[in-house]
Amino acid sequence: MTLFHFFNCAILTFGPHAVYYSATPLSEYDTLGTSVKAAVVYLATALVKLVCLATFLQVSETEVFDPYQEALKAMIGFIDVAGLYFALAQLTHRNISQNHKFQAVGLGWAFADSVLHRLAPLWVGARGLEFTWDYVLQGLEANANLVFTISLAALGSLMWLRKNKPKSLIPIIYTCAMIIATMPSIISYLRRVMGWHFPKVVGFELVTSLVMAVISCQLFVLCQRPSS
Repeated sequence: MTLFHFFNCAILTFGPHAVYYSATPLSEYDTLGTSVKAAVVYLATALVKLVCLATFLQVSETEVFDPYQEALKAMIGFIDVAGLYFALAQLTHRNISQNHKFQAVGLGWAFADSVLHRLAPLWVGARGLEFTWDYVLQGLEANANLVFTISLAALGSLMWLRKNKPKSLIPIIYTCAMIIATMPSIISYLRRVMGWHFPKVVGFELVTSLVMAVISCQLFVLCQRPSS
């Protein structure tokens, strides 16, 4: 029963990444190499973030929301944006379209994040004798993170790779990208200040990720149209 619970949670956490790759044209255009490169860049970025967090953040024994610490954490979080920029604009990719490139990069980035932050807790906790919903919710949170990451990669693609985008959409693109990039601090505020429990936080992440995905998709479509 414990292994059954672990496998169910693992499939919920990592399965959507495989489904997304196989159900979209990414598999047809053989973009696996791009996803692997993005995953390697994520691991390097995570290492840099870890060093910065350990250097500049103070370890607190309480769950009190510290605005200064959270602002510093959000600034360090923008290292992810720099890493995503490198993965999108600087890495050499196969001759694939901009549309497939940001999806492959976002998919590899999100998968590496799930493996790094969720595989060990699943292996240790989901095999316990006592059933808990926390690991099911953790899987749903991984799905929300997948949507957030692909949305941010789409916005980054528009910011850094799309030159002739409508000027009226530029503020919206940057605003949406900033919202997604600062989502960890927003979640921390909801949990520590607003007192939201994990299920409510995951629900918020799922709804917000879908909203940002719709907005990002519309922005991408509008920017792909030829300017008149």
